[in-house]
Amino acid sequence: MKTKLIIYMLCFFLLSTEGRPAENCSTLPILEIVKAVTKKVIKAIDLGIQRLQNKTIWLQNAQKQVENTLSKLKLDEISNWTKKQRDLYKRYYEELQKVKSIITYYQRIKEITSKQTRLIEEYERAWNLFKQDSHFSASELDYMETVYTGILDESVKNIDQIFLVLESFTTQMSDLRRLEIINGAADQIDANYDDLTQFNKQNVLLSLQRAKTENDVNKVKQFYGIP
Repeated sequence: MKTKLIIYMLCFFLLSTEGRPAENCSTLPILEIVKAVTKKVIKAIDLGIQRLQNKTIWLQNAQKQVENTLSKLKLDEISNWTKKQRDLYKRYYEELQKVKSIITYYQRIKEITSKQTRLIEEYERAWNLFKQDSHFSASELDYMETVYTGILDESVKNIDQIFLVLESFTTQMSDLRRLEIINGAADQIDANYDDLTQFNKQNVLLSLQRAKTENDVNKVKQFYGIP
């Protein structure tokens, strides 16, 4: 898959810029890989939207010029309106609708990627706290890390789907198929995010249950920002 190749390339880049040998790439936390690829997708989407918005402005201006020319013509001149000019107007209109449709897809993809970013942020926030919580043993922290790694690994599949949609704008793909992929990626990231937040809640609850005194309970609540 193209995403896997991008991940390996990013992995090599991250390590080489830090002065570490490429053969240690397998030790790079998956979090850093997911963050790097997610940022790459967000940048590609932002650039794509900017280009399409510029193209929309150009098409709207071009279409307006044709409309103004048409409005100034007399009835007998309209009847002599050349096929080339009619086709030009039609092409501008169809292209404008196509661009607007693609912008809508981009905005939808950006929403999905933003949810993925929130997943990463929520993971980092919770994991940094759990590692400092004395109510968890080393083996329990290892288990948490395994679960988190699984969730992050699943999130890579969402990036695969996002890249597939981005590539579809330069290939032949029906709108129905494109929507199916987008909706599938959205459902998957929602499931990943729900799994992560639910797992975090369970761990916080476990820490509260292990608090032996009321003072300890209050400290746990304060530590995790629980009202």
